[in-house]
Amino acid sequence: MRVLIKSAWGSADPTQAAFPFHHAIAFAEAGHEVQIFLLGEAVSLMRSVVAGSVIPIGWPPLSEALGTVVTHRVPIHV
Repeated sequence: MRVLIKSAWGSADPTQAAFPFHHAIAFAEAGHEVQIFLLGEAVSLMRSVVAGSVIPIGWPPLSEALGTVVTHRVPIHV
């Protein structure tokens, strides 16, 4: 299955901002072809200083998830 995950959530809501990355990991690990499309405030998540400061409730930090997304070679469109 091919999946495109779209998000506009930025660092103001860390849990919502991290969901696309954690969901992309789950899809990729299940063998699906997945891509992430960021727009609006979510674009700022690609700055390492911002990604490092996003700590969602109940999930690993965004910087950790971002590393896993890169490892799975998930394309991120901004």
